Amino acid sequence: MDFTDEQLERYARHIILKEVGGAGQMALSQAKVLVVGAGGLGAPMLMYLAAAGVGTIGIVDNDHVELSNLQRQIIHHTPDVGALKAESAKAKLEALNPEVTINIIPKRLVSENAESIIGGYDIVADGTDNFKTRHLISDTCVKLEKVLVSAALGPYEGQIATFKPHAGEGLPCYRCFLPIEPDPSQERTCSDFGILGAVAGVVGSLQALEILKEITGVGDGLAGKMLMVDTFSMNVRKIGLPKDPGCPSCGEGN
Repeated sequence: MDFTDEQLERYARHIILKEVGGAGQMALSQAKVLVVGAGGLGAPMLMYLAAAGVGTIGIVDNDHVELSNLQRQIIHHTPDVGALKAESAKAKLEALNPEVTINIIPKRLVSENAESIIGGYDIVADGTDNFKTRHLISDTCVKLEKVLVSAALGPYEGQIATFKPHAGEGLPCYRCFLPIEPDPSQERTCSDFGILGAVAGVVGSLQALEILKEITGVGDGLAGKMLMVDTFSMNVRKIGLPKDPGCPSCGEGN
C-alpha cells in the first residue's frame, strides 16, 4: 500500500523519524486499538491515537458528559454536556482525522461481552477508574493474548504499565501487580479526591505514547515495569513488576 500525497503530508513528522518511517506509519494505519473509557485518560489518549493515524479505534463508554468532566476530559466540549461520551469523542476524532475508523460501544464492559468486544482489537487501553473492570479487562486480555496498556490517576500523580504475559517469560499481568480487588466501598475516584486537570493530560498522553511505541516497535516499552509520575514534585521513576508464578490469571498451570 502506497501513501497518498495527503497522507505523506499529514504524517510527515512520523515518516521522517528513522525509527518509525513509512513502515511504522503503515503499522499504525493497520492497528486496532480499543480504549475503555473516554474520560480523563481516554480523552487525550484518543486524540493522539487518532492524530497518529491508528487505523481502527474502538471506544467503550456508556457514560454521559457532565459539566464537571470538562475541566480535564478535553475531548468533550460544553455543547456536549448530556451526550454520550462515546458519541462525543467519535465526532471530535473524525473531525481531527477522517481517515481513522471509529467504532463506538456505548455500553458497560461486563463479563458477558468482554471477550466479544476485546477480541476484535490488537491492543487494549484501560482508562477506567474501578478495579472490578480493570481485573475483567486484564483477565480477558490474558485469555485472548492481547496487549494491555493500563494507567491510573490520582490528584497530582499517575502510573502507566504495559501487560503482555504471552510475549515472554517473566512478564506479568495486571493481577500479578494487584491480585485481589480492593473493597469497592474503599474505592475513590476524581469526584472524591479531586484532580488537577492537566495531570490527566500528562498521563493520558504517556499512555498514548506507550501504545504508539508498542505498535511501531520504537524504543523501550513498559512491559514488566511501571512508570510513576508525580507532578506535584515533578518526579518520575520506573519500577520493576515481577511475575507471580501463582497468579490465578497468568501463572503456571493457567
